[in-house]
Amino acid sequence: MVARSVITVRQERLGKELRKLRERAGLGLREAARATGINEGKLSNVEAGRVGVSAERVRFLATHYGAGDTPLVDALEVMATERVRGWWEEHRGLVPRGFVDLAELEHHSTHLRSFEIVHIPGLLQIEEHVRALYSEPSWGMAEEQREARTRFRLRRQEVLGRDDLPCEVVIHEAALRIRRADRGVTRRQLLHILEQSERPHVTVRVVPFDRDGFTFNSAVLILGGPVPQLDTVLVDTPHGGNCLDAEAQLERYRWAFVQVQKSALGVVESKDFLHQLAQHV
Repeated sequence: MVARSVITVRQERLGKELRKLRERAGLGLREAARATGINEGKLSNVEAGRVGVSAERVRFLATHYGAGDTPLVDALEVMATERVRGWWEEHRGLVPRGFVDLAELEHHSTHLRSFEIVHIPGLLQIEEHVRALYSEPSWGMAEEQREARTRFRLRRQEVLGRDDLPCEVVIHEAALRIRRADRGVTRRQLLHILEQSERPHVTVRVVPFDRDGFTFNSAVLILGGPVPQLDTVLVDTPHGGNCLDAEAQLERYRWAFVQVQKSALGVVESKDFLHQLAQHV
């Protein structure tokens, strides 16, 4: 089988999960190849996402590995049958790969949980805000690059049109007060967040400055999978987003998000806060 020239984040994840099943079974690559009758090189390529794997082969491997988690195996079978070429693929090579990966993950998510400290969440940014962000001299981008990234970010926001995608957003007051452009843009941005919070599946809560003992300092996006084991955590770092999917990491950031929620105002209080802020910006 010919190796893929482009490996998507979902293809990588499927291979990684198959490797996890093998490792939980206590099998090395060579032992697994011997037990399943699959060439060791091909098995390695499958686990790296370099070649495809059928749903039948996923079930076959899971059986040999003694994987008893039926919902997880079922979800992996579905991943193996995906043949979707999403809109984001049209932008591959035009924007950083991390942007494309994020759009693909959002498209397949069952829920989203976002916490931002100094930025408005990308899915809630208005066009003027996005353009102001990418116009910062530190980016050093040509006009064509800025335009491509702006179009891409705005296209991502279509995912909020899905009524079956619960989206929980927690924003620190700092992100709301930083003016990326002028007062008018800032006011329109705040009002847009309020408008989006009226969607039945979108909740927005604010962590005000006056909360005592607030020490969480990372922007985090939790993208829900069809089963908890297939969740993905995207952590903002100085060098870009970092995707995490190890079980311990997932548990840590799920717990952290709950703590952040506890520090936030209630949903109604947050709307009042946003409204007041927009009136006095």
